[in-house]
Amino acid sequence: MPVVRIADIDRRALALLLARYELDLRLVGPATDIPASYWGECEAGMQGGILFARSDTPVHSALHEGAHYVCMDTERRVGLNTDAGGDFAEEDAVCYLQILLADELQGVGRARMLADMDEWGYTFRLGSASAWFADDAADARAWLVHQGLLDAAGRLTFKLRY
Repeated sequence: MPVVRIADIDRRALALLLARYELDLRLVGPATDIPASYWGECEAGMQGGILFARSDTPVHSALHEGAHYVCMDTERRVGLNTDAGGDFAEEDAVCYLQILLADELQGVGRARMLADMDEWGYTFRLGSASAWFADDAADARAWLVHQGLLDAAGRLTFKLRY
């Protein structure tokens, strides 16, 4: 099953979701190189508070890069250009957050995000994104709560890490 692409969803809803985190979604034309893309190809790029993508960019890529922006501290956010950086704990938190953000987008949702992450090749100790999320992601959730990005009940706060 092909992964969900930005062309498959309401782009305005994605832009509004990202804007809640002070991120500006900028779509570039077909076959145009995506500025500040770490992975190249159709993968989203980040520069400052701008998330660059194309209509063929996977939604998981846009949400993953957006989650990096949310999870990084202010100093890294200001200097952000292509490489989000961060440590393993932050990367796990980014993956967890992108899964929760998927629930905010009609036509995506948590189950589809987990399937798309597996399809694209994300790797987790338990063999799948869904097994990781269900049984091995307590530390990622705790990190997000500690940073104020989730409340104690695990709901999005729509705040940035500072």
